[in-house]
Amino acid sequence: MQPLTGVRVIDVTHVLAGPYCTMILGDMGAEVIKVEPYPDGDMIRSMPPYYHGISYGFTMINRNKFGMRLNLHADAGREILYKLVETADVFVENFRPGVAAKMGIDYDTLKKYNPNLIYCSISGYGQNGPSAQKGGLDIIAQGASGIMSMTGEKGGRPAKVGVPIHDIGAGLTALYHILLSYIHKLKTGEGQYIDVSLVDSCLAWTVWEAAAYFGAGEVPEPTGSRHRRIAPYQGFRTQNGYILLGAPTPRMWERLCSQVLGKPEMASDPRFATEESRLQNVDELEKCIEEVLVQKPKEYWLEKLEEAGIPSGPIYTYDEVLRHEQTKHREMVLEYEYPGIGPMKMLGFPAKMSKTPGRFRMPAPQLGQHTEEILKSLQFTDEQISELKAKSII
Repeated sequence: MQPLTGVRVIDVTHVLAGPYCTMILGDMGAEVIKVEPYPDGDMIRSMPPYYHGISYGFTMINRNKFGMRLNLHADAGREILYKLVETADVFVENFRPGVAAKMGIDYDTLKKYNPNLIYCSISGYGQNGPSAQKGGLDIIAQGASGIMSMTGEKGGRPAKVGVPIHDIGAGLTALYHILLSYIHKLKTGEGQYIDVSLVDSCLAWTVWEAAAYFGAGEVPEPTGSRHRRIAPYQGFRTQNGYILLGAPTPRMWERLCSQVLGKPEMASDPRFATEESRLQNVDELEKCIEEVLVQKPKEYWLEKLEEAGIPSGPIYTYDEVLRHEQTKHREMVLEYEYPGIGPMKMLGFPAKMSKTPGRFRMPAPQLGQHTEEILKSLQFTDEQISELKAKSII
């Protein structure tokens, strides 16, 4: 048995933040019912790349879910959702604030059908405040949280983080607050409302930057691969590409100079002798280190750094990561059979739990795949189901 076996989740989310959250709930054993809008379903189904006619992106974040297609703009469709809610523990939506209320599926409405429901809303800026009605795309949130202002090279064009960090961050924030709420429910029987914002979720990760601002009035700027408080700690050019290295302690700095660079005098150079002086002269530090590193290939330097006990590593391309032996050993790429299509791949489960590991139980649903099965579990007859189809409710 998995930790969330027996927990029913109603998922009316779309694209990424919400589906990522509910995917992990499903990985941990929850029965997730993904309710997609009639007739076209989750908009991510139309996003390439396609594999035998299905969106690969959709399959990646909707595993371990049952699929239902339902017209929530019709009274009959909402009545079906209300019946589902009566049987549920958790409800997750990521509409723009106010949309759920207009559809009649907001928290105040649904708690009439299930007073102990855990209801989670995910939006760009949260449910209240002067920015609440603004659009919540990941790239917009990266700008609004300040994270984009400190990403990239100094003096360069604005650069976003290479992955949709705010979508994923909001999904994870929703996830652990749903779990915290479920623990509260186990203790008290009470459900509650959870308001998650893309901007808030990743703003909360800027703990070091907040410390620098509140403590010293520093406004963080782009530093490329450099660290704000440690030097050397960045990417360096070699003869055939870049490597990463960090020497965060005095002992490591001394070993870097003597055992790797062959320049023990650098360790006592007044420009570089202390952490503070290295940060003050970081441009000169980078130049002096690279003057040595560009003389030999990156493979040579990575071996030398390893021997000296200096944290270091290559900068892999994404395809190299997915083929790497460490990735394979950790089972972070899994292969499965998609019905009617054949073998497909997905990312594995990031935490390795000894008693209750994440499990792959079913691939992402085809559009409306389990609608009739779910309706029959709610005591709908074949005749009623046929009538709902005829009325374009399902």
